[in-house]
Amino acid sequence: MQLQEQRYYSLQEYLELEVTSENRNEYIDGQIIPMTGGTPNHNKITGNFYAALNFALKRQPYQVFVTDQRLWIPQKRIHTYPDIMVVAGSLEFDEGRKDTITNPLMIAEVLSKSTRKYDIDEKFAAYRTIQNFQEYVLIDQYKIHVEQYSKTDNKKWIFSENEDENSILSLASLQFEISLSDIYDKVDFEAEK
Repeated sequence: MQLQEQRYYSLQEYLELEVTSENRNEYIDGQIIPMTGGTPNHNKITGNFYAALNFALKRQPYQVFVTDQRLWIPQKRIHTYPDIMVVAGSLEFDEGRKDTITNPLMIAEVLSKSTRKYDIDEKFAAYRTIQNFQEYVLIDQYKIHVEQYSKTDNKKWIFSENEDENSILSLASLQFEISLSDIYDKVDFEAEK
C-alpha cells in the first residue's frame, strides 16, 4: 500500500482556491478540509435559529450571519464557516480581506455525527482564542438537546444543557430568547434514523 503525502497549503493558496470553489472548505493550519453538505434537519434547525435571531436583533447594533460567512481564527490558523454567528457593533476583517470576519460575539453550531467531536472539542478551543467571543451554542440535530457555554470571566465558562422542548434558551451575550420547540420546528427526527 502506498502512502499519500499530505499537501499543505499557504493561506494565500487556500483563499485563492476558496474564491473559485463550488463548495465550502475549512482551512486548518495548512490543510484544506471539505465541508459536508447538511441534512434537511440541519438546515431547518439552522434556519429556525437564524431567522429568530435576525428578526429579534433588527435595528439593534448586531449583525447575524448564517453558514456562508467565513471566520478567521489567527491564533489557531483556522478559516471556518460557523452555522450561525452574531457580531456586536462593526465588523472586523482579516487583514486585506472583506469576506472574512474575525470578531464574533456568539457562535452556534448544529451538530452532525461527523462533526460532533470536532465542534465540541477542537473547534470550541479555537473559538475561545477569539477576544470578542462570549457564547457558544451547540444544537443536536438527532434529538432535542441544546448545550450552551457562556463566558463569565477570562477563561471561565458556565455550561448548561436542555432537553425539554417547552423550555427557553436565553443567550447571555445578548438579549435574546427562543423556545426549544421553535428551534426544532418542523424537524423530523424519524427521517434521520
